[in-house]
Amino acid sequence: MVGMSGKRGNGEGSIYPYKNGFAAYVWVTKPDGKRARKYAYGKTREEVHEKWLNLHAEAKKGPVATRHRTVTAFLTYWLDSVVKPNLAPLTYVSYEGCVRLYIAPHLGPKRLDRLTVRDVREWLTKLATVCQCCAQGKDSKRAPARRKCCAIGECCEAYPSRRVIQAARDALRAALTHAVTEEEISKNVASLVKVPKPRRRRIKPWSVAEASQFLTDAAARDDHLVAAWVLVLCLGLRRGEVLGLTWKSVDFERGELYVDHQIQRAGREILHRETKTEDSDDFLPLPALCLKALRMRRAQQMGDRKAAGELWQGSHDLIFTTKYGTPIEPGNMTRMFALRARRAGLRVIPLRNTRHTCSSLLVALKVHPKVAQRILRHSQIAMTMEVYAEASEEEVRAAIGQLSDAMGGTG
Repeated sequence: MVGMSGKRGNGEGSIYPYKNGFAAYVWVTKPDGKRARKYAYGKTREEVHEKWLNLHAEAKKGPVATRHRTVTAFLTYWLDSVVKPNLAPLTYVSYEGCVRLYIAPHLGPKRLDRLTVRDVREWLTKLATVCQCCAQGKDSKRAPARRKCCAIGECCEAYPSRRVIQAARDALRAALTHAVTEEEISKNVASLVKVPKPRRRRIKPWSVAEASQFLTDAAARDDHLVAAWVLVLCLGLRRGEVLGLTWKSVDFERGELYVDHQIQRAGREILHRETKTEDSDDFLPLPALCLKALRMRRAQQMGDRKAAGELWQGSHDLIFTTKYGTPIEPGNMTRMFALRARRAGLRVIPLRNTRHTCSSLLVALKVHPKVAQRILRHSQIAMTMEVYAEASEEEVRAAIGQLSDAMGGTG
């Protein structure tokens, strides 16, 4: 590398003794176009010479970053330039929350290229013991008169759950996967750390009798969401799918429902967007009870519209709206479900657990097995027939009879 005169060429830099070993530098062009020195260090001259040659090769290829990004700097870039433009809004909200609350406060200042498996393991172990009320100042944000725990020195020990810890690890793993793709680091240290899987609570779904009692109570009280509860319990639709239905989704003549949109809350906005995948979009046959409930809902909404007059704001043509035509908050639907279950004298189950009741309810409603197969999305009719073989009790028939009376006959 050294010329005949013993002098180095311009920009070749040099190797020199440094502390307990050697150091070297090479002049490089940074990504911003400016020239700067890039340093390498090592115990022996040979080791540094090797690194020095690699630096030269790197400098010839193109711009070279002289300073490595911190974890925070990389995560900020990843969220803004990769996640936000390319992934679903809800995914961005979830990742951004994990970065801000759990990753950046602990790992943020570390250099991205020096992050180790041990760093990640120690972070996750520590995270499980950090009270989030203290860390996020939740109690101290309350008015002085309403402070009740951490702000007055009585820690409430609000430790992150296993699910939160897993979500934080998954967010870091997704970010580091991208860092590997962009060749900022050579391996993803977060994917090498195992976290205990969250335990799933098994909740006994409602029986047909309980589901019928719930719907009977809702119909008797002229509940504005009775058709929503019918669709959730009979078709197994998800919360967002039901709230995202428009009147264009219903074909009353053919007795079909097309599911292709959902309502989601993402951060500060409510979104009316397409369902997650094209496989989720489906024409579902509507049993007589569902058609009847939807006709009742149409009449209710017309009444609401008249009563609201100029205050009506329905722009999406949604089936389920507030009294002023605006979309219903997904969280509010969940709360209403719990309130109405209590009102009907039933044990409260999570709204998403109602999908398990759907199959036996279809049997009780005497829905033809071929129709039920399409609603339940069974690939084989044999699966549907198994469900049919299980449910044919007197109690079931009696419960459905009551429901039919409450809705004025299911014809």
